[in-house]
Amino acid sequence: MINCPSCVNNVIPKEYRKIAENLFPPEGYATGKGPAVDAAIAFSEILGIGNDYKKLLTIPKSGKELHSFLGHFQNNLDLLIQKTWVEKADETRKEKLQDRVPGFIADIEREDYQKALGEFGGILEELAYLFFGAQSHKDDFTEYTLRIDTQMGLFWWYGGQIGKLPSSDNGSLRAVLFIGICYLTNF
Repeated sequence: MINCPSCVNNVIPKEYRKIAENLFPPEGYATGKGPAVDAAIAFSEILGIGNDYKKLLTIPKSGKELHSFLGHFQNNLDLLIQKTWVEKADETRKEKLQDRVPGFIADIEREDYQKALGEFGGILEELAYLFFGAQSHKDDFTEYTLRIDTQMGLFWWYGGQIGKLPSSDNGSLRAVLFIGICYLTNF
């Protein structure tokens, strides 16, 4: 996915740009700081998952509710992966992607959000490839997806940004990570 945050921000529609930049500022975060939960909530609203996302943030960091939600996430992600049509040569990509998900979920359950974010970035990169093929590796991928659907384009922009998130407090990392999990659970 695209590697030029300032270029990407220029393709985001003006009405969403400020919210997106509050989540991932083009100049980065102050040392030791990450995005505020308020910025994550505002971004979830423009993705159309605001109510579900706010409920997700209130779930205890461990326990039955989180485990159940992550099970729904995994089931939906498995369905998305299985339903993608790919060339025969890319079938192993689908299998490898599905094999990554349990480890990713285990990272979340251990509350290792920094590791989980890194893994989620890789999962999203592979998922984008399964959905869009080689287009997902082009510099204009975000612009391309924004033309298809604004919310979907903002989601893929988010996916390209999470790997750049520096170490931060667990609350910020969890808030950013759960945006993508909530979006894909509701996709």
